[in-house]
Amino acid sequence: MHGDEVLGRELLLQLSEFLCEEFRNGNRRVAQLIHDTRIHILPSMNPDGYEAAAAQGPDYSGYLVGRNNANGVDLNRNFPDLNTYAYYNEKYGGPNHHLPLPDNWKSQVEPETQAVIQWLRSFNFVLSANLHGGAVVANYPYDKTFENRGHYTVKTPTPDDELFQKLAKVYSYAHGWMHQGWNCGDYFPDGITNGASWYSLSKGMQDFNYLHTNCFEITLELSCNKFPWQEELYREWLGNREALIQFLEQAHHGIRGMVFDENHNHLAGAVISVRGINHDVTSGDDGDFFRLLLPGTYTVTATAPGFNPETVNVTVGPAEPKLVDFHLKRSISQAVPIRKVPNKRPGGRALSKKVQPRAARKKEREMKQPQRTSA
Repeated sequence: MHGDEVLGRELLLQLSEFLCEEFRNGNRRVAQLIHDTRIHILPSMNPDGYEAAAAQGPDYSGYLVGRNNANGVDLNRNFPDLNTYAYYNEKYGGPNHHLPLPDNWKSQVEPETQAVIQWLRSFNFVLSANLHGGAVVANYPYDKTFENRGHYTVKTPTPDDELFQKLAKVYSYAHGWMHQGWNCGDYFPDGITNGASWYSLSKGMQDFNYLHTNCFEITLELSCNKFPWQEELYREWLGNREALIQFLEQAHHGIRGMVFDENHNHLAGAVISVRGINHDVTSGDDGDFFRLLLPGTYTVTATAPGFNPETVNVTVGPAEPKLVDFHLKRSISQAVPIRKVPNKRPGGRALSKKVQPRAARKKEREMKQPQRTSA
């Protein structure tokens, strides 16, 4: 995201090569990870900033040269600010998940940010990390305090705080030295920190992911030196290799499954709620869902408009995800009435026609046709 913080770019290029080589060499762990996981790797979100920083090299005197994009914008302060809405809803009532974007959001963000947002909305992502430099710590949401006043800092946890701490610790303790805490003149217990307790950051990417999508993201600060020398890269790769693999494997902890209707059709956009955790996820276009959870027993409910909710009790173990499928039955009270809906989708996209429940449309067609006698 920051073009002058180059280690993450190099590590992701090396990770891509490592996964391909180990897969070809028959590494069972890597082969299983690739077979079971859709892995997306974006080595650089800010190529223009990188070019500016690389033109100066490791000895450059301009500490922030290349941090911003070609338009001079910090991309990690450029995502729509959904925290403000989430904190308002927490105080007065309302959701803190899948918050809609403002109608004019595209005019408020840079081209790189818009491309990443559209990418995030195109796949049912489960887990992600964005990579930075200038410190050595695993940073988890929220990044922004409830009252964003200058350097005012206080821990601002999400409803999934324990899970985020665990994800951060997975990376920290698999890393060569992050878990030691003392790095770059700073001390972070266990090598992790809540973002807002370190410093408050508005319009950041990891908070946006949590509040707008199904994706749980953390921020990885990976090196004291933002632009390390080439000779340092091999040591950095060895220090991060296992941590990167273990973090990818965390996508398979919790519950996963499908949401169907009574005719076994996939239900997209069904809401999956976990009792006691005020943050929901939704099913993807194919009815598939994934919900990261710590080991334990949970009460999980699937809901969808026009259908009766279904609730199950699930015990999650420490290893593979628990498979849970939902089969929702259409609600009788929702099947007959014809309900007009606004000619807009969430986010301002127009619908091509009014929507009616399927049963109502069928009944309407039958009333227009002459009665037929059964043979």
